[in-house]
Amino acid sequence: MVDRLHFTGVEEADRLLVADPFALLVGFALDQRVPVPKAFMGPWVLRERLGSLEPAVVAGADLDPIFRQVPAIHRFPGMMAKQVHALAVHVMDVYDGDAARVWTGASSSEELRANIDALPGFGTMKVKALGSVLFKRFDVALAEPLVPWHPTLGDVDSADALKDYQTAKKANKSVWESS
Repeated sequence: MVDRLHFTGVEEADRLLVADPFALLVGFALDQRVPVPKAFMGPWVLRERLGSLEPAVVAGADLDPIFRQVPAIHRFPGMMAKQVHALAVHVMDVYDGDAARVWTGASSSEELRANIDALPGFGTMKVKALGSVLFKRFDVALAEPLVPWHPTLGDVDSADALKDYQTAKKANKSVWESS
């Protein structure tokens, strides 16, 4: 297992993504229409502004002003505040606030896929990307069938690898999304 993910370039934020399963899910929820470092800084910034990243606290908070505070947590702060709130509510309702149960509670690859796919804001690409990270960085064996043929964030193990991934993604996004 790793001690950090190399997604933000900020050591504390990268370590939070490993230490806090909900932070990892929030990062993936925010990973749309912004660069990877911006998306995955979101959990750290949210925790700093809110004082906690506990799903119960996030679910009970008005996230809109927190997301809009300058600099905004995301390019689309209102929409993403709602999505992260829905994610926190889902983790509370389905997993009693324990985000890691999304993967630790799965008894098969199919159940893991269904668990991830049921997360608010998660679709096919995020199932593949999170599955790849879970398999390649967290040694979650059930996630192996979720790993696609193309590079994903699961392949990112350094700042240089992140740059390479982002370059390849820009060049191949339409091909990757259709597979």
